Amino acid sequence: MVEVANVQQVLDALPDGVVIADRHGSVQLISTVATHMLGTDGSAVGRPLEEVLTLADNDGHGWFALNDPYGGLATRTGVPEQPWLLPDGTEVLVVARLHRRALHQPVEQVAVTLRSGRGRARLDRERSDLVATVAHELRSPLTGVKGFVTALLNRWDKLNDDQKKLMLTTVSADSDRLSRLIAELLDVARIDTGRLQMYPRPCDPGVLITRIVESVQAGTARVITVDAAADLPEVLADPDKFTQVFINLIENAVRHGEGVVSVRIAASSAGEKVTITVDDQGEGIAPELRRRVFTKFWKSGERGGSGLGLYIVGGLTKAHGGTVLIDDAPGGGARIIVTWPVAVD
Repeated sequence: MVEVANVQQVLDALPDGVVIADRHGSVQLISTVATHMLGTDGSAVGRPLEEVLTLADNDGHGWFALNDPYGGLATRTGVPEQPWLLPDGTEVLVVARLHRRALHQPVEQVAVTLRSGRGRARLDRERSDLVATVAHELRSPLTGVKGFVTALLNRWDKLNDDQKKLMLTTVSADSDRLSRLIAELLDVARIDTGRLQMYPRPCDPGVLITRIVESVQAGTARVITVDAAADLPEVLADPDKFTQVFINLIENAVRHGEGVVSVRIAASSAGEKVTITVDDQGEGIAPELRRRVFTKFWKSGERGGSGLGLYIVGGLTKAHGGTVLIDDAPGGGARIIVTWPVAVD
């Protein structure tokens, strides 16, 4: 009895539901999670597995009847993962292991696990969102590239130099847009899989931010100011990733905000981190939306974008040991506060 009690404790500690039946098809053990999922109680032990495993497909067929765990080929060792419906209509992913003393011997034990299908549904939605986003973002620049290249090929002799230059300039801009989208998708994949490669070293945040602002300023008529404190400590950062974070934040402030964009850099009182603040004078970001801003495919308004930029900002900052927060700017608009660890001597 002690061994059974210990096994029960282990099963109850698992995140998935578990049901184990003996060679006769009688339930030997059932975890607490499985009990809740199947809507049964402690009386499940000793009852037939077919009665306890109240799972059905969309046509009303039962798991036990369709998979026949005690029958079929004598070489079977398991039932692959399948989606099934619980009595309350919730989807679960069900896998079974068929234990035999040896191949071609009768099944001695059936172990069934039940996992919530919500995670898979969320993943499916994210994949659908990814496909829709990529298709939408690729369509516009590809259409432009195709149209202008076709016009150049068909009407080269009829176009003057200014027309050719305008078309080629547009093709170049659309190609850059495609390259940025592909780079964003690769970064998202690396962040999600933990394969992000970084080469951090001590960097001067004031110099990097100034270069970033100059680069963004060259492409906009909006005013961008920089206020860097004196004697800033160096931060520990991969310069390319640091640049990517703040180009995204400053470009977002220009694209979605209004008025002057202000960037301030200061060291914490303890000297352990540097705080970079990006303010705009637009409508700001509502408090109830701030937790969603750094998720994949989040967009605001109708000004375009892949919806991946701020997700990458959050991922790269966290990978460096920093934080990103959203607040209200003093003069109205959004304030993005990034803290970045300093380089230790």
